[in-house]
Amino acid sequence: MDKPNTGKLVIIAAGGTGGHMFPARAFADEMRARGWKVGLISDNRGLRYAADFPAEWKEEVKAASPNFRKPWTLPSAALKIRAGIARAGRLMKETQPALVAGFGGYPAYPALAAAKKRGVPIIIHEQNAVLGRVNRQFARHARLVASGFNRLDYLPAGAAHMPIGNPVRAPIVAMRDAPYPATEGKLVLFVTGGSQGSSVIGDTVPLAIADHVPESLRGRLKVVQQVRAEQMEGVRNIYRRAQVDADLAPFFADMPERLAAAHLVVARSGAGTVSELAVVGRPSILIPLAIAMDDHQAANAEALTDVEAADMLLEGNLYPKMLGGLIAVRLAHGDDLRKRAAAAKSVGKVNAASELADMAERVAEL
Repeated sequence: MDKPNTGKLVIIAAGGTGGHMFPARAFADEMRARGWKVGLISDNRGLRYAADFPAEWKEEVKAASPNFRKPWTLPSAALKIRAGIARAGRLMKETQPALVAGFGGYPAYPALAAAKKRGVPIIIHEQNAVLGRVNRQFARHARLVASGFNRLDYLPAGAAHMPIGNPVRAPIVAMRDAPYPATEGKLVLFVTGGSQGSSVIGDTVPLAIADHVPESLRGRLKVVQQVRAEQMEGVRNIYRRAQVDADLAPFFADMPERLAAAHLVVARSGAGTVSELAVVGRPSILIPLAIAMDDHQAANAEALTDVEAADMLLEGNLYPKMLGGLIAVRLAHGDDLRKRAAAAKSVGKVNAASELADMAERVAEL
């Protein structure tokens, strides 16, 4: 049963992607269960991920990411940021939050800047193994910097840092006890490119399987693959010609169940994906996004490669022959797959949301 409402308010400031919003939501669920009020500040892009976000109110503020390669856009970006800070400041004056929790992304900047100006305590959660640009700017002003991984690059000297893990959605945590699937019959390969999908993964994986996985193994394969809509017909045709059983969709609403049913996962190494693989305990082949800021996805992947739970293939080496050979080697050895699954599970952190909430309450009481 939820605790009685304490009257205290935490404002969550989160960026415009699922990677920022999903852990913010897990934290919000935990704070509400403890009797806190929750407010959410983001921009219009972030609020698209927040239809069912557990908050008393959600506020859209103007935000922008300054692009110094296009200096002519800077005045407009500055005006948007200034307007966002002013709106967030007025909101804080009206609502008197006990705490502001920043989850990164440029839409979090106005709320964090307003909190700093008004003296409202700040905590930060960084999902990746590299501190993002907005979080980096406010880390030295935060009472606490929590992170999704033990490694955290660009942390300012003297900042209070706690590597607690990434808050993971409850349906994912519920799959932690799902046993690793038997390897004697069908072998399920789950392929996902993150919330936006991945064209390079969509192009490469079907050719890798059709041309470079032995026919004896292809006959046992069940491929479950996230495919962008514009790639769907081509991918389906490749699998059909190769006589591979394939379930294709632009988005899977039942991600927890799909992940639990997988023998091997091919995915980007976004913070949420890596954390979910660890919580459920599934072996993987990780393909970091080459254009990710500060190469943070490669840093994220090390959390699993370091314990031999995953292989990492950089985009520059992502050829169908290499990927197909690696898929074939991994799927051919059931005992090794189970060891890799156990290694992934050994680094899974299931209590991140509650630990972050504990720290938030301590900071609010200071």
